Amino acid sequence: MSGLAAWAADPAGSRGRRHAEPAPAFRTEYQRDRDRIVHSAAFRRLEYKTQVFVNHEGDMFRTRLTHSLEVSQIGRTIARALSVNEDLTEAICLAHDLGHTPFGHAGQDALNGCMRGYGGFEHNLQSLRVVDLLEERYAEFPGLNLTFETREGILKHCSKENAKKLGDVGERFLNGGRPGIEAQIANLADEIAYNNHDVDDGLRAGLLGVEQLAECRLFRDQLDAVRSRWPDLPERRLVHELVRRMIDYVVSDVVARTRQQLAAHAPRSIDDVRKAGTPLVGMSDETRDRHLELKRFLNRNLYQHAQVQRMTGQAADVVRDLFGLFMESPRLLPPDVQERTRAEDGAAAARARPIADYIAGMTDRFALAEHRRLAGSAKAAASAPGGERA
Repeated sequence: MSGLAAWAADPAGSRGRRHAEPAPAFRTEYQRDRDRIVHSAAFRRLEYKTQVFVNHEGDMFRTRLTHSLEVSQIGRTIARALSVNEDLTEAICLAHDLGHTPFGHAGQDALNGCMRGYGGFEHNLQSLRVVDLLEERYAEFPGLNLTFETREGILKHCSKENAKKLGDVGERFLNGGRPGIEAQIANLADEIAYNNHDVDDGLRAGLLGVEQLAECRLFRDQLDAVRSRWPDLPERRLVHELVRRMIDYVVSDVVARTRQQLAAHAPRSIDDVRKAGTPLVGMSDETRDRHLELKRFLNRNLYQHAQVQRMTGQAADVVRDLFGLFMESPRLLPPDVQERTRAEDGAAAARARPIADYIAGMTDRFALAEHRRLAGSAKAAASAPGGERA
């Protein structure tokens, strides 16, 4: 593609797909990946999956879908500034949370606890599983059959034990390699979006205050600049202006720092980026310190807030209850999931992974509805004569 830097991913030089397909007529390979992701069921379900606040807590809070779109916007801006592949960056950004459970990190932690002894659960690995296996859209193959480069970017981290099972996409976790530069951009765009937009949601929920956040340098510097120019700005507009400026500050720093790294390492191809001993996309030390300070502040004051903890604690109970009910009575599952749980020896391990897939695919509100229905049925059965299950 014209205009791309030497170290960018060129769709004409892609390592290809797991199942060979004719080249697209009107799109590049990475545009096709992006379009398949947008049309997937897993992507649509992100609309009703938690970012920080459970979906039913309020219509104005971010969901996994709006978060993914915001990550994509940030990622494309950085990719364009660095003359690398915007389409690939966008595809990775849009797909990075496809494997997330309902109820955010509380749901993931609960499901991982349930899967202890069965291989565990990690949403990043689950996102790859969704695009490689679980999506059912095509006659010729399971999953979305994405290019290697998109799959490489989706898999941000992975244990060596799991990497050994993943073939070419797992190799870099065994040999110490790096992903392509578009994947590195998507990873950092996720961090930037997460930090800054959680500030917005925390303020909107009334769990954080502007003056409280001013203890963080990244926030305080922008607050001082905005107030000096617009001292009477209403808080809602003040917050939007602050979040916008914080994102711009960090993104500008990432572009400047990454240009320095690229000049120093002088990669001549995407493979040179993969072989570099360090990530080439990053923040300056000062901005990284400020970013981490804000992240730690949010962990103490938002994610650990009593209201959020109460909400996420209840959500984790829902996930654990559903897993236990399905493990005990697979007949409660939809027929297609029941079929995947069957094994000749009837081992629990054969049931656990398909059950985890099913729960991970639930939206917040579907999980809550299923829990009310199934837990209510279980209580009714337990109180029946003899205590037998219905």
